[in-house]
Amino acid sequence: MAGDSSPETSADLPDVCVVTHPLAAAGENATRSLLDILGAITGVALVTADLPADSEIRDRRELVELTRKGAGDSVPVAAARFLLNQLRMCRVLADRDEAVVLFFGATSYLLPILAARLLGKTVLVEPRGDVPLTLRLNWEQRMPVPLARTLAGLVRALERVGFALADGVVTYTPEMARQLGLHPEAPNVYPTGARYVRTDEFAIERPYADRDRVVGFLGRLDEEKGVRELARVAERLPDDVTFRFIGDGDLREWLEGELSEEIAAGRVELTGWVDHDDVPAQLNDLALLVLPSQPTEGLPTTILEALACGTPVLASPVSGVPDVVKEGETGFCIDSREPATLAARIESILAARDLDTVSSNGRELIASEYSFEAACARYRAILRAVGA
Repeated sequence: MAGDSSPETSADLPDVCVVTHPLAAAGENATRSLLDILGAITGVALVTADLPADSEIRDRRELVELTRKGAGDSVPVAAARFLLNQLRMCRVLADRDEAVVLFFGATSYLLPILAARLLGKTVLVEPRGDVPLTLRLNWEQRMPVPLARTLAGLVRALERVGFALADGVVTYTPEMARQLGLHPEAPNVYPTGARYVRTDEFAIERPYADRDRVVGFLGRLDEEKGVRELARVAERLPDDVTFRFIGDGDLREWLEGELSEEIAAGRVELTGWVDHDDVPAQLNDLALLVLPSQPTEGLPTTILEALACGTPVLASPVSGVPDVVKEGETGFCIDSREPATLAARIESILAARDLDTVSSNGRELIASEYSFEAACARYRAILRAVGA
C-alpha cells in the first residue's frame, strides 16, 4: 500500500506516461512516490534509463527502459547519450497510447517534449530541483569554471524552452516555482505538486517531551550535504547535547577521524547506513534535525518525514523548503552555515519553551497537506485542469 489508503482510480482521468532521465537512488525514490500517486488515480507507465536492478518499480509498474548504460564520465560521451536517449524516447512516445506525458526531472529533454506535442499529447514538465545548477556545481569540479558555466547555461536554456512548450509546469511548492523563474499564479503553472509522506509509518511514536537532547543529520555523508561544516558544529555543542550522523557516505571515515574524541565521549554518534524502514524510529529519537540543504534540491523528502514524526527541522531556506519549514511555527531556518553561528543557533532552539508546539504543528501540516490522499487530490486536480 502506498500510503494510509488507496483511493479508487478515477475513470475520467487520462492515462499518464512518466518520462525521466537516468535514475540514481534519490531520483528513484522520488519517481516511485510520483508513480504511487498517479497509479492510485489513473493508469501510469514509466519511460526511463538506468533504473536500479533492485528497484520496486520493476515489479509494480509498466516500464520501458531505454538503456542500461551510464552517462559516462566525459562530457562528449554524456552529451551523445543525452541526445541518443532523447531520440529513443521520441520513438517510444510515438507508440504509446497515453494522452498525457509527464517529464519528471527530464525538463531539458527538448526533443521528446516537442515530439509529444506534435503527436497531440498533453505535456507536463515537473522539475525535481535546479538541474542546471546541480550540473554546474558538478562540472566545476571536473573542468574549467567558464566551460562548466557555459554548458550549464545551455541546459538552463533548454529547460526554459521546455517550460514554454509544455501545457503545464508542476513544481513542489510555490517558492520552488519562484526560484526556478516561474510565477506560481501563472495559468500554466501548478505549484502544489509536492510529494507525499507515508503518514502511517512516519508518525509520532515518542512524545516530544520525552526526547533527549539529541540533534541529528540524516542523509548521505558527502561534501554537498555540508557534512564538514556539521562536524565543526558538533564539536562546539555543549556536553549534554549529542550530535548523531545518520547515514553513510564518502566522508564516513573522515568523520570518524576528525571526531574521534567526541565519539569516544559519547557526544557524537555515527549510525552508519540505516534501512528506510528504520528511519521513523531514528527521527523519533531526535529533538532537532539539521539539514543545510543545497539550492539544487526541490524539497528534501527527509524534511517532510521529520515533520511527520513531530521532529522540528533546522534547514536552509532554499527552493521549496520555506513553504514547509515556517520559522518558529513548524521549524527553523538556517541563516548562516558558519559553524560557530550554527552551533549557537542550535543551542538557542533547544532552549526554547515552545518546541512541543512546533513539534505538533509540523505533524499537523504533514497530515493535512502532504498525506497520500492529499497528494492524490492535487494530481487529480492538475490532470483535470490541463483538460487532457
